[in-house]
Order: sequence, then structure tokens, then C-alpha cells
Amino acid sequence: MNSSSPTVRGTPAGARSIEEILAAARSRLARLTPKQAFAEFGAGATLIDIRPAAQRAAEGEVPGSVVIERNHLEWRLDPASESRLPWVTGYGLRPIVICAEGYTSSLAAAALQDLGLARATDVAGGYRAWREAGLPTARPAERAVVIAYGASPAYGAPIEFSATCG
Repeated sequence: MNSSSPTVRGTPAGARSIEEILAAARSRLARLTPKQAFAEFGAGATLIDIRPAAQRAAEGEVPGSVVIERNHLEWRLDPASESRLPWVTGYGLRPIVICAEGYTSSLAAAALQDLGLARATDVAGGYRAWREAGLPTARPAERAVVIAYGASPAYGAPIEFSATCG
């Protein structure tokens, strides 16, 4: 915390701290260790990587995971959304969300539960714990992940411009 910043006083009615929001989200989840997540992933659950491209480029990726960046997650996995992914056909999915350290993924998994995906959960400790557990990882250049519509690849892809510009 920045010691030169004044302490905020007079919290609005109903406001909660991020620690309270995170605790409430996690109280609803049956969080998985990386090894438990890997076992469920191997048995057919969908591992959803919500980290931005820059983090995946710097740290690596989980082979076979589906990349849906956080700002698109609910639209791509909501079975009632016109923007859902083609394979999202009902509420019985088992999405396991992974982020860098297991904080954002808890909030994201709780949001998926709010959409009716009751089996949504996340990986405790995130990608860093996954890697430390010795589970499979890949360099982004290996293109070992599925990039969902709207997500950015972590590898440098050439950009093609239309010849009809301006």
C-alpha cells in the first residue's frame, strides 16, 4: 500500500472490499489443486485460460486449454448468449478456470456459476502452481492451445491489411 495515500473513510452502504468479494466467490467454489484440475481436464472437463496474451507469452500455456480472455468469458460461455462458442450447448459444462495465481479465476468461476454453469470452478494457485506441480506446459510458439473468438494469441502472428484501405 502506498503510505502517502490517505486512508479512505466513509464506505458507501453495501460496499464490500475485494477481499470480501473474493471470499464470497470462493465460498461457492469447490476449488481444485493443479493435479486435481489436470485429472478432470484429462477426463473431459474444459480448462479455460483467462490470462491476457502478454502473460501467456511470458509464462507459457497449458496444452489443450481454451483461451478466453477475461473480458469475453461470460459472453462466450453463457448458453443463452448469441455470442457463445459453438460447443457451448447447455448448462452441464465443467469449466475449470485458470489465471496467473488463482485470484481472478475465482471471481470468473463464480460469475460462470451466476450464469447457471453450476459446475464451474477454478485452479487454486493458478498457472504458476500448475507449472510448479510439474504439469504439462507449452511455449506459445507451439500453438498448443485453442484460441476462442475475441482472444489474442500469445505468439506473434502477422497482421494482414486490406489492399483497399483509404
